[in-house]
Amino acid sequence: MQPDSGRVLAVCVVHAELEVPTRVGRTAIDKRPVPHRVGVRTLGLDGDHVCDTKHHGGVHQAVYAYADEDARRWGEELGRELPPGWFGENLRIAGLPVSDAVIGARWTIGDTLLEVSAPRVPCATFQHWSGETHWVKRFALRSDTGTYLRVLTEGTIGVGDEVRIVHTPEHGITVRDLFTGHDPDLLAILLTTEPTISDDVRMQIERHSRRHGNSSRAREQQRTAATNTREHHGDATNTRHQHGDATNVRVQRVEPTGAEL
Repeated sequence: MQPDSGRVLAVCVVHAELEVPTRVGRTAIDKRPVPHRVGVRTLGLDGDHVCDTKHHGGVHQAVYAYADEDARRWGEELGRELPPGWFGENLRIAGLPVSDAVIGARWTIGDTLLEVSAPRVPCATFQHWSGETHWVKRFALRSDTGTYLRVLTEGTIGVGDEVRIVHTPEHGITVRDLFTGHDPDLLAILLTTEPTISDDVRMQIERHSRRHGNSSRAREQQRTAATNTREHHGDATNTRHQHGDATNVRVQRVEPTGAEL
């Protein structure tokens, strides 16, 4: 049985923008811990932003959380310390298997209410920042992606706050399940049971389905959800805003097989 609570070890926001060899040319991936409580808004943390607002940020990627346990494993493998913020995360959390959080689960942290919305998909900016060989592929293969969170109730978050899971959807589909796409029939359930999922997530599910040969159940679920998809069309792109981090990447850019950008 998984734990139902954890604790915030660090709250991180942009320290400085960096130049990167990408179309936009700048990134806000360099995040550092702050000692004070931080305001959490619909589009992210106060003091945080993205550089590529066309592809990154938005309500479904407002906050990015990463597990301290996963960070420590990577640190041991890479032979160096990976301090809070190194993964571009806003929250470094201990005691919760963040990458195995259930899509649609709701967490209380401080006086905020957050909803698990999507896995982080590694990108070329993350590759450049890491300085590690084949980093995107390695990160994708392990699938310890961390999770994006949607802000349902604004408030503040600080170091030491308890992270408590207050609602877990019955479908049980996790962030890791969505990232790897091993069972497209299972993922298709999200199309009808989680009406607030982003367009990016819908495209990710459809891509997994195509990769597995468009199973009959997935096709049926996609047809059933077609109306909702049209109603929500454009949500992810129209609400892109200057929040998050340049690591927030449109999911269609990387397959979870680890193909490097």
